[in-house]
Amino acid sequence: MVYLIAAIFLGAFFGDPKRLLHPATGIRGIIRFWEKRFYQKEDKKRAGLTFCWVVLITAVAVIGLILWLASRSYTLYWVVVLYFLYSALTWRSLKDTTLPVALSLFNEDLSQAKRELSHIVRRDTQNLDKAGIVRAAVETIGKNYIGGMFSVLFFATLGYAVGGAVGAVMLAWLFKAVSIMDSMVGYDNEQYSDFGYACAKLDDALNFIPARLGGVIALIAGTCLRYSFIRGWKVFLRDRKKHKNPNSAHGQSAFAGLLGITLGGGAEYNGVFKERPKIGDDLKEPEASDILRAHSILDASVALCVLILLCLFGLYRI
Repeated sequence: MVYLIAAIFLGAFFGDPKRLLHPATGIRGIIRFWEKRFYQKEDKKRAGLTFCWVVLITAVAVIGLILWLASRSYTLYWVVVLYFLYSALTWRSLKDTTLPVALSLFNEDLSQAKRELSHIVRRDTQNLDKAGIVRAAVETIGKNYIGGMFSVLFFATLGYAVGGAVGAVMLAWLFKAVSIMDSMVGYDNEQYSDFGYACAKLDDALNFIPARLGGVIALIAGTCLRYSFIRGWKVFLRDRKKHKNPNSAHGQSAFAGLLGITLGGGAEYNGVFKERPKIGDDLKEPEASDILRAHSILDASVALCVLILLCLFGLYRI
């Protein structure tokens, strides 16, 4: 458990290890390797199911091999374990990627804000106004707080309870592998709707509990920052299912309720406008400082998770 907490603090201080060899890069390589071999098959849905499991088995084998090789040195082994956890649990990247958007808005440079935003969202950004830019940035934080941070921490903690540090590494990166597969082939389009079906559904299933639990954690953390829990809870209960993905709106609704702004609504994707439900109450116009407020809720949520881990560690020692 100490290594999980240490990994969180490493992420807070150093952010995503972009300049080092990142395990996610290896996972993407595995996915591309097997996609080329399975996508050619005629029955795309069955091929996609086999592809999904082969990728996970390969990921487990590669990670297991690395840990086994590192185990020949006690120091190297724990460095590798800590690095795997650190690289999986880095959450500061959410702040690092959305902060330039906020800074551009503070400088009244909408064009730069749109360019910064285009690096982190799939929607078209050229026609967004200031409020739309803020909404898109906060949506990204609220959504990825679950899939990019809380869910990983959830499975790392579960893995630690089952198999110690190795279990934490394995379950964290098995979840990450599913999440990366979903981001690469889990699209509901002509190319991947069948092939990526299994990956998308597995990602939905794995995020089901963390999304709901993570939303509640964010509400409690926001209350500690003196945001209205009642307002946040009301929006969370009402709007957490307003998304075609069963998990995406849980984090977004918690952040929207705490901040008193609306998220969602229509957006353009590749020049095509797609209507989406609105999340939250329109109590005020979204402003650049709401991105920074979302950062503070994210920080408080991580801090609360650390406190919970410390309590669990204390009970484990007893």
